[in-house]
Order: sequence, then C-alpha cells, then structure tokens
Amino acid sequence: MDTLALTQTSHLWLFFVMVFGIIVLPGLDMAFVMASSLVDGRRSGLSAVAGTMAGGAVHVVLGAIGVGAILAIFPLAFQAMLLVGTLYIGWMGLSLWRGATALGEIGDARSRSLSATFGRAALTCLLNPKAYMFMLAVFPQFLRPSYGPIWLQAVVLGLIIALTQGTVYGAIALGAAHVKDWLRHNPRSQVRLGQAVGGVLILAASWTAWSAWQAL
Repeated sequence: MDTLALTQTSHLWLFFVMVFGIIVLPGLDMAFVMASSLVDGRRSGLSAVAGTMAGGAVHVVLGAIGVGAILAIFPLAFQAMLLVGTLYIGWMGLSLWRGATALGEIGDARSRSLSATFGRAALTCLLNPKAYMFMLAVFPQFLRPSYGPIWLQAVVLGLIIALTQGTVYGAIALGAAHVKDWLRHNPRSQVRLGQAVGGVLILAASWTAWSAWQAL
C-alpha cells in the first residue's frame, strides 16, 4: 500500500518543479502584483496576489473539464485566445512605458480599491496566454485515471499551483512594498522602473504574437 501511494504521488514533485519554474519567470501576473504593491502598498499587492490565485483556480477548473482538449481540436480558437491575451499585455506594457509617471503617482492614498485590484488581477491572470499554454500542454499529463477521481487530482494540482503563486508573488508583493517609500522620493527612478516593467510586458506580448504566428 505504501509503495502504491508513493507511486501515485511521486509525479507531484515534478509538477511542482514545472509550476515553480513557470511562475518565477517574469510575466504579466508578476508585473501586475509588483506594480500594485509599488503604487498602493502591501495590502494592494497582496490583494493582487489573491486575485491572481483566483484566476489560477479558474484555469484549473477549465483544464479539468477539458477546455484544453477543445482548444486542441479547434486550434483557431486557441490562436484567437492568444491574440486577445497578447493585445491586453501589449496595451498594459505600452501604457506603463508611455505614462508620465509610469507606475502612477506614489502617495498615501490608494489609486484603486482592494476589490478593484483583486478583480483586475483575476482578469489579468485569465487573459494570460502563458497559463493557457500550460493548461493545454502540461496540466492534462498529470491527470491519470488510474490514480483515482480526476476531480480530486485536479484539486491537488490546483492547490500546488495556488500555494506556489501565493509564495512567489506574495514575496514579490512584500518586497515591492518596502521599495515604495524610496520611490516616493525618487520620481525619476519611479519612471524608469515603470518603464522597465512596461518593457517586460511588451517583450512578452511580442514573443506570444510570434509564437502564435509560427503556429499558423
């Protein structure tokens, strides 16, 4: 029995390593968490983390019910999804790059409510092409009918994703919050950091668009 249990759970370590490797790569979710914490402080940053985790939970549900298979059958739907995500990423990146103060006016008052930050973070996650590519190419490989109910396996994999998101993005939110006071007194550095974040988003959008074009 112990050997069977070990066999059925050993692949979870590989899943965790893959999830961690994807989450720590700079991308749309990370940039939004960082910007929220830099502009509005620790609570807003953590609210963005919670919104990202909520969006990730939706991805897990979609993956478990077979949306990945549907997208594989209708590749044009997948390309359309990539295009929407690419445009959204590019728009956010360009807004940060061209903004007069890039990250916005850093002060004591919040630029948006915690609930608005949560909702925007969830939407950002839901429009992240990288997440859909992961759910399409990787997630189904770890759902094994011989290991028990698919829904239960999906819950376990979803918890691994959520805990990894919470740990990595939570650390970024807390770290960025400490930088906020310094940025308040260094407007030029604020602009440059905002433009750097915007540049990352523009590069991510360009790479996604190129990948979608190559797949046609």
